[in-house]
Order: sequence, then C-alpha cells, then structure tokens
Amino acid sequence: MSEVTASVPLPARRPAGGRRAMRLLRRQPLGVVAGVVVVLLVVAAALAPVIAPFDPTTQHREDFLQIPGGPFLMGTDDLGRDIFSRVLYGARTSLLVAVCTLAVGGVLGVAIGVVSGYFAGGWLDTLLQRVMDTLMAIPGIVLLLFVAALLGPSIRNTVIALSLLVVPSFNRVARGEMLRIREELYVESARAAGCGTWRILRRHGLPNLLAPILVVTSLMFAIVIIAESALSFLGIGTPPPTPSWGAMLSDGSRYMEIAPWMVVFPGGALTVAVLAFNLLGDALRDVFDPKQSR
Repeated sequence: MSEVTASVPLPARRPAGGRRAMRLLRRQPLGVVAGVVVVLLVVAAALAPVIAPFDPTTQHREDFLQIPGGPFLMGTDDLGRDIFSRVLYGARTSLLVAVCTLAVGGVLGVAIGVVSGYFAGGWLDTLLQRVMDTLMAIPGIVLLLFVAALLGPSIRNTVIALSLLVVPSFNRVARGEMLRIREELYVESARAAGCGTWRILRRHGLPNLLAPILVVTSLMFAIVIIAESALSFLGIGTPPPTPSWGAMLSDGSRYMEIAPWMVVFPGGALTVAVLAFNLLGDALRDVFDPKQSR
C-alpha cells in the first residue's frame, strides 16, 4: 500500500519589514503616534494653499486681533492676518528650512566623516577633525547668531547658518561607524580583491551608514526647527512677511495679555512638531540599534 502523505501548509513567514514594524509598534507606541503626527504635519504643510482659508499675508483691516472663531479659526493678529493660515504656511517654512539644512549639512558631514574614518590616523583625518572640533567648540547659538547676522535675514542664509550647526553631528556619527566598518571582513576581502578606496566606500561604507544616519536625521529635525524659530524670533532668520513660527511668537509676545492666541497656536504647533520628531527619532533608534533589537 502506498502511503499518502498530506502536506501541511507552513505558516507564511512575515517579511522582515513587517516584523520590524510590529516590533516598533509593541516597543514604541508613542513613536508610531509621532510618525502619524509627522505625516499629518507634512501633508498639512504640502496642502497649505488648499487648506488655508486666506492668504497668509492678506491683512483684514477691520478684523485685527479677532478672537478665534467664525471665519478665523485661530483668530487674527495685530495686522488682521489669519493665524490659522499663517500657522499652516509656517509649517511649510520650517519643514523647507529643515529639509534643505539636513540635506546640505548631512551630505557634507557624512562625506567628511566617511573619508576621515576610513583614513583615521592620517594627516587628512587630523585636518578634517580639527575643523570639526573648532565648529563644535563654538556654542551653537553664538555660531548661528554670527553667521545669520553676517549674511543677513533670508531663508537661504538661514539654511547656510544651520548647516554649519549640524555638520559636526553627522560627521561624528559617520566617522564612528566608518571606524568600525573598515575593520569588517567584507572590507578586508574587498581590499584583497583589488577594489579601490572609493569603490569600497561607495559599495560597503555608505550603505551600512544608512540606518544610523536616518536616526540622526530624524533627531536633528527637531533641533533645526527650534533653531530656525529662534533665529526668526530674533529677527535674523526668515524675513517678513514670510510666515514663520518664530516670527509669529515674536509678534505675539507684545500682545500676550490681550491676544494670547497669537502665541498659543504657533507655540503649540512648534511644540507638537518638535516633540513628534524627537519621539520618532527615539523609536527609529530603538528599531535600528542591534543591541536594542536583541
């Protein structure tokens, strides 16, 4: 008699991305919520021209310092401008500055860190790290004020000033990781196979830096948003009439007693954005850190 063996279907194996997502949900529920908030913030900023009921620079002369309600969901400021519209467009300004800053500063910092880490101990590493040490030795607010005041208020100059602030952080992370990567067996094998330095950096160095750089980027988002708001608050960041959360806080500080909504709404938006990016960065660090995973 021939035996008939019934094949028992094995349970489908969950993809690695799905397991990582479930681990993130179990370990960092606040991180998931923060990610949702960040997505909503990005969507609101991108669709600001559609969502905003008024132009952020339009002045309603007969409706200045209107309390929240009616056509003005968050009230108006001292010039009669709709605060809700300005908060939405302020999100666009903050995210634009943050993305440009992290793109410029991140690329420059990672490039310096990768080259410096691979050639650690040589004259090039010493030269590059002394420059980074000089930037880190200067207090961040002093460096920002000096560069911003020297170049003048504009979005481009704000990005330049903030890029100098974030370069050392990316450099430190990239160099530390590169010091570890260059001692790995696959790098030694690539050298033995005759691969050149730049090929090794491109094929083995940069891909293994993606996880830590992603974590640093998410954490630096919050720092850049706060720094941009601080410069705008002092009048040397985003120039008026471009909406900026920092500039709105500066304008509203003069009317705290009679129009507190001028400070509450932009300050609340700034707080939520910074908190969301911080929580998201902590969650990503928990997911991508091998020690946390074990």
